[in-house]
Amino acid sequence: MNEEYHAPTLNSYIAKTQHEIRPTIVLAAFEGWNDAGSAATDAVRLLLESYAHEHVATVGEDDFYDYQFTRPKTRRTGTGRVVDWPCTEIFKIHLPQAAADLLVVLGVEPTFKWQTFCSRIIKVAQSHNAHAVLTLGALLADVPHTRPVPTSLASDDPRFQEHLRISASTYEGPTGIPSVLGVEFERYGIPSLSLWAQLSHYVAQSPSPRVQLAIIELLEEVIPVSVPDQKLREDALAWKHGVDELAAADPDVAKYVEQLEQATDTSELPEASGESIAREFERYLRRRGKYRKDGPGSDFDI
Repeated sequence: MNEEYHAPTLNSYIAKTQHEIRPTIVLAAFEGWNDAGSAATDAVRLLLESYAHEHVATVGEDDFYDYQFTRPKTRRTGTGRVVDWPCTEIFKIHLPQAAADLLVVLGVEPTFKWQTFCSRIIKVAQSHNAHAVLTLGALLADVPHTRPVPTSLASDDPRFQEHLRISASTYEGPTGIPSVLGVEFERYGIPSLSLWAQLSHYVAQSPSPRVQLAIIELLEEVIPVSVPDQKLREDALAWKHGVDELAAADPDVAKYVEQLEQATDTSELPEASGESIAREFERYLRRRGKYRKDGPGSDFDI
């Protein structure tokens, strides 16, 4: 392999576009039905913790939420008790070395008026010259925790499909706010991309650091960010060991996990094309170099 392989990204996609005002990539995740184990929103929170950012807007009027379903939370501060109401916050991360900045949308899936809710977000995104939107989600699935976390990228936009070498999602059925937001963005001519990770349904509690890590790793391949994940990798390894012990202590659970492993191993027939090998080798080199920067002992097998 003489030539270095460069994986296509949203950054390289936007670098080819024409624009007078600096563009942004919208990155969105929401608590709720689309956020198994809080993996998607926790991944975005870690990203925000890793980069300087500015608050841009809040979307959170009473009309959007049923407070008996999505409860407000109270907390104590130095000046007294404060009520935190369900809402969605929008932040901007400046990435001067990249082709676009990030507009990060992090909040709670609304109960009512989804179209109005989406239009508020889109209006803010348009004011920041959004060129693409990437929504994140995590779902419960019949997958074993002992295998790599299944992740996927999908888009209905032909430009993304060609540039990123991905396909459209074939899912039909009940949907959540990330999918609706992506469709609404597309109505305004802004292409959308969805990133999903699967969490073993028998360990659905939050947090889920292993799935969060899988989202972070794929996110770093798509947008121009690098998130320090040393602690997250340690948490993911500890999480896996803990689930291993719980499964081993219950014969029924152990048998079920073994059945899932057999089904997974039978259904997964890995590609062996030159392109796929190059892509996996590039991922290996990127992660290996990153872990070595973090110091010895950080290249965990999870």
